[in-house]
Amino acid sequence: MRTRHHRPHRLPMPSQAVATTPQSAEPDIQRRIPKRLRQVIELLVTGECATQKAAADRCGMHPSHVSRSLKEPHVRVFIERRARETIAAGLMRASARLNELVDADSEHVSFDASKHLLALAGIKPTADAQVSVNVEIKAGYVIDLSEPGDRAISAPYVEHDLPNADGSRG
Repeated sequence: MRTRHHRPHRLPMPSQAVATTPQSAEPDIQRRIPKRLRQVIELLVTGECATQKAAADRCGMHPSHVSRSLKEPHVRVFIERRARETIAAGLMRASARLNELVDADSEHVSFDASKHLLALAGIKPTADAQVSVNVEIKAGYVIDLSEPGDRAISAPYVEHDLPNADGSRG
C-alpha cells in the first residue's frame, strides 16, 4: 500500500515577492513529433500531397488525428520552421531564375524582370510620374435631380420630354 506524503500548507507570498521570483527552474521539455506525423508534414510542405487527407492516407494515419495533431503548438513550431527552410531553398533558385530572365529573348519578359530586380533594390519610379489626360471629360449620361429653377450644372443641358405610356410625347 502506498503512503501519501503530506505537504505542509504554504502561505501565499506577498505580491512583491511574487513579482521578483524567477521563472521555474525546470527547462521546457520539447515534445517529440512522431515519425509518421513528420512524414505527413513533409508531404504537405513540399507539395507532394495537396490535402491533409491525402498525406494522412499515404502515411497510414487517420485524417482527424492528423488534423488535431497539426493544431498542437509544438507541431505548429515544427511546421513553421520546415516551411521557412523550404522557402529559403526556393529563394536561391528564384533569384537565379530572375537573373536569367533579365537576359531573356523576349523584351517584355526582360523588362519585367529588370523592373522587379530594381524594385527589390529600392529603385522605383515615383507614383506621381503619371500623366492625367482628359480630366474634365466624363463618359455616360448625367441625371440632373435638381429643381427646375436651380442651374448649378455648368455642363450643356438638354431638355427632353419623356414618352407617355402609349408612346406619344407630351
